[in-house]
Amino acid sequence: MKEACKRLGNWCKKNPGPWLWLAAGAAALGLFLACRHSRAAMDGAARYFSVPVRRLVSALADPLPFSLAEALCTAFGAWLLFMAGRTLWGQLRGRRWLARRLVALAALAVWIAAGVSWLWGVHYYTTDVNEKSGLHAGAVSLDALAATTWYFAQGANRTGALVQRDADGRFSADTAALLAAGSHSLDALTGEYPFLDGPGRTPKPAVYSWFMSAAGFTGYIFPFTGESTLNVDCPNVFLPVTIAHEQAHQRGVGPEQEANFVAVAACLAHEDVNWQYSGWLFGCLHLSNALYSASPALWQLVWQQLEAGPAADLAWNDDYWASFESPAAELAGDTYTAFLQSYGQTLGMASYGACVDLLVARFDPRG
Repeated sequence: MKEACKRLGNWCKKNPGPWLWLAAGAAALGLFLACRHSRAAMDGAARYFSVPVRRLVSALADPLPFSLAEALCTAFGAWLLFMAGRTLWGQLRGRRWLARRLVALAALAVWIAAGVSWLWGVHYYTTDVNEKSGLHAGAVSLDALAATTWYFAQGANRTGALVQRDADGRFSADTAALLAAGSHSLDALTGEYPFLDGPGRTPKPAVYSWFMSAAGFTGYIFPFTGESTLNVDCPNVFLPVTIAHEQAHQRGVGPEQEANFVAVAACLAHEDVNWQYSGWLFGCLHLSNALYSASPALWQLVWQQLEAGPAADLAWNDDYWASFESPAAELAGDTYTAFLQSYGQTLGMASYGACVDLLVARFDPRG
């Protein structure tokens, strides 16, 4: 044991670089973990570091006709495969690369975790939308939930009759046009909620959209470029609300339930009926899911009022995602749940439906 420790010490002295990088990355990550429960520290980090850095990089990436995030991830994956092959080849030829490269890989992993934490994770600990908006949403009564769900069902029926539909009666707006209009999806909401103000950024279509569907994702924001990349393979009836959701993330809204609320509110305030319909239907879906849990009888009354167009779009969406149900999709969902929970989002993937209290507080038609 003593001899092994001595050899390790000598090796570290001869190869200090990877260890220094590993120590520095661990310090950066440790600092985040130490500060994350201080709201003042996280608000400051978001205001003076995370948001400015992402805005700068996203401004450089915005003119590109493709997702820089996808390009970087593809290049990174190819580089990892190349280095793994080169390291294995070196080992077979008697070159002692493995230990140094394992330490370097660990350092890279720690720095990626630190980067994600400081560029994105801070937003899970900042002042939330509930406080910034002044809504102060609390417990939701059954009457309020039923009234708001019915209100959204009416909105979906009204706007669903105005959108373009295909021969099967499904939403058929042009995906490219929706993406092109997405850079300013929150503009109509910034007067009411000034904290959402910020520069417009073009949502990028994902080349790997099918693989995103297999993993159960409709879109994501990449912390290192600030871009939003959208799944364009899945039914596009919820593309507008997903674009607005990702742009809410770009403007510093971290928790998924809050980004969903912002997305619905932005779509309802949008001048384009396609966006309005997407928001009404998405809000109706989440509210009705909550209503079903509270009162299946009331849910049935509301659900029966949905007209053919909205009903067809919901069935289309359900059928599409059902076709991707698999152990791989379940694993991807569990992995993302673990990621959310690591930042204190204890609802995990279920937090996507937790915008209900904010929707009721903002849109309860009874006042």
